[in-house]
Amino acid sequence: MVGTVHPVGKTYEGGAPLAEVVRSGFVEGVHRGSVVVLDATGATVAGAGDVTSPVFPRSANKPMQAVGMLRAGLPLTDPADLALVSASHAGEEFHLARVGALLARAGLAESALHCPPDLPVGEAARAAVLRAGGGPSRIQMNCSGKHSGMLLTCGAAGWARDGYWRPEHPLQQRLRDAIEEFTGERAAAVGVDGCGAPVLAVSLTGLAGAYLRLVSAEPGSVPRTVADAMRAHPELVGGTEADDTRLMRGIPGLLAKVGAEGVIAAALPGVGAVAVKIDDGAGRARMPVLVSALRRLGVAAPVLTEYAELPLFGGGVPVGAVRPLW
Repeated sequence: MVGTVHPVGKTYEGGAPLAEVVRSGFVEGVHRGSVVVLDATGATVAGAGDVTSPVFPRSANKPMQAVGMLRAGLPLTDPADLALVSASHAGEEFHLARVGALLARAGLAESALHCPPDLPVGEAARAAVLRAGGGPSRIQMNCSGKHSGMLLTCGAAGWARDGYWRPEHPLQQRLRDAIEEFTGERAAAVGVDGCGAPVLAVSLTGLAGAYLRLVSAEPGSVPRTVADAMRAHPELVGGTEADDTRLMRGIPGLLAKVGAEGVIAAALPGVGAVAVKIDDGAGRARMPVLVSALRRLGVAAPVLTEYAELPLFGGGVPVGAVRPLW
């Protein structure tokens, strides 16, 4: 239940074999991990590995962080802006233009962002920057939308922007409250995410439950506003070819968000929710496993067929695939 906070186990025990790497008919590798499937009531109906001990969901925590920002006074009403605040964007031109507009709205320069300079995570966007002779910048970093939202929230709440990324800052305390509320768990650990902001450890069961609560919230409520914004603007959440973007485009009503180190969470109102963690962090394994999990909930769509097995190439032609074992 939302608002009921309980502790989780101390140490993630590691997962089960979830996907295999098959090349020329020979199994050359196996990806282990954990996955949980919840039905529309939030009950666990399937799972593998350790789904009750804490992991770092990384950027899959962003929708809950966006809820915390809105509750603290984030002055954004355009759903596209809210989608970008919840995003791990690909650094495409339309992403950068919108982040720039958010900073300009607050009268801030790019240097106000604490996220580190980086090249775009999107392959096409990164190649375009390099062809033009460009290099890393803070605004290109995939979390710059979230950091812009954090700065805007601090301004609206009257909090100091200096140190806004520190766990003890009032902003981060509010974001922690939101994550703990929606997962129903106390954060088992606080780490430093790739962008320099805090990342909180919760279980996969808690993460899946949080996504189900977001999509099941009352229309017009803050959590539903975030979920609706992300689903209305999936290209801003990821990018033109991002996995979570393509999933939300292909399955009406689905909320999905990837996280680093092989994490993805998704929920469909009235159907259920899924959370996946691949132990070795391989992004190539999480999508086939997610497809297997969504199919257990009866979800069917052409985009799932595209992701059911990911091809392996040899000499420029397909010679195998990464496919689910679970």
